[in-house]
Amino acid sequence: MRKTEQINKAGAPSLRFLYNTALGRILLKPLVCKPISSAAGFFLSRRISSFAIKRFIEKNGIDMSDYEDRRFRSFNDFFTRHVNENARPIDRSADSLVSPCDARLTVYSISQNSVFTVKGVNYTVSELLENSELAARYDGGYCLIFRLAVDNYHRYGWCADGIPKATVHIKGKYHTVQPIAMRRYRIFRENVREYTELSSDIFGCIVQMEVGALMVGRICNNTNSGAVKKGEEKGRFEFGGSTIIMLIEKNKVNLDSELIQNTENGLETHIKYGEKIGTAF
Repeated sequence: MRKTEQINKAGAPSLRFLYNTALGRILLKPLVCKPISSAAGFFLSRRISSFAIKRFIEKNGIDMSDYEDRRFRSFNDFFTRHVNENARPIDRSADSLVSPCDARLTVYSISQNSVFTVKGVNYTVSELLENSELAARYDGGYCLIFRLAVDNYHRYGWCADGIPKATVHIKGKYHTVQPIAMRRYRIFRENVREYTELSSDIFGCIVQMEVGALMVGRICNNTNSGAVKKGEEKGRFEFGGSTIIMLIEKNKVNLDSELIQNTENGLETHIKYGEKIGTAF
């Protein structure tokens, strides 16, 4: 049985102030603009930012035994650190769909009209993708929400073997992906995001989308040419909480029932990069 935690709807005191008060919302406006987020990313990529690493590890209880043992050049160098070899084994079974990242996972069915609720916010798949034709492909399928907390490993990979199309970039604002923000803003429509359609012989067409969050400097996707392998690195997030969304077609994947049941019970499931989350239908 995997580790779980309650979906946190209250949010931190600082976020409650920013999103639930008039003064907070005034102060929030410049924070969610690209220049501010980029400036933060610039600072966190400088050597001076490395002073914050030790305290960050202690505060968030990060077990560094999984990660490379070296001196980090900056906070972002630490934040985008690599795991040690074999620390994230990839399930290589041909019919296994794997997690693209370390995260807290929730799973939702996509209704026929493509409207569903994630942490108290209703939105459509077509709004998420800004592509109604592509959205229709996922009627009756699943939407998987992988929430990466600050203590997670912030590199991500491909969930299956396949051939990716060109990455689509959607402009937006860098809101936090915590539930408190999602009650007031349609977060996954406003946030900067990038997605790639992955064509798999076994799992059909899968969308893997990266969603930037408050103070995330960049979504850094690798350039791919030709086929990719399950577990192969797709990219990384620089500093901040972030989210990966996967859309799966109907009758293509049997998701682990534990993941579905936990979501129905209001729980997020802790999952690791490369771990099996379902099998081919």
